Amino acid sequence: MIVDDSATIRQQVRMALVQAGFDVIEAVDGEDGVTKIRGDSTIAAVICDINMPKKTGLELIEEVRAGGANSQVPIVMLTTEGQPAMVQRAKLAGAKGWIIKPFKAALLVAAVQKLTA
Repeated sequence: MIVDDSATIRQQVRMALVQAGFDVIEAVDGEDGVTKIRGDSTIAAVICDINMPKKTGLELIEEVRAGGANSQVPIVMLTTEGQPAMVQRAKLAGAKGWIIKPFKAALLVAAVQKLTA
């Protein structure tokens, strides 16, 4: 699943993951992401932006990790943010990885493959 308010980023991530054989679900912001994650037990991993309307990526992680069907789903942050404090906060909240935009498709695919193996 990709959670990003940018349609362009969602399209780029979708293309990379579909070419690698993954099925992809999209969410347009953090609130949409939380709803879809909680409602679909087949989600194997989440790629999520930090800065989004309605709910940030950090809020998404905190809500997902608070409980529910997919509380342990691996979440990788895909963002322009790179401050060490933000990375640390996301990891403490439960993020499994951090990729800086612009991203290399091969790196993203490798991270998802590792998390879903």
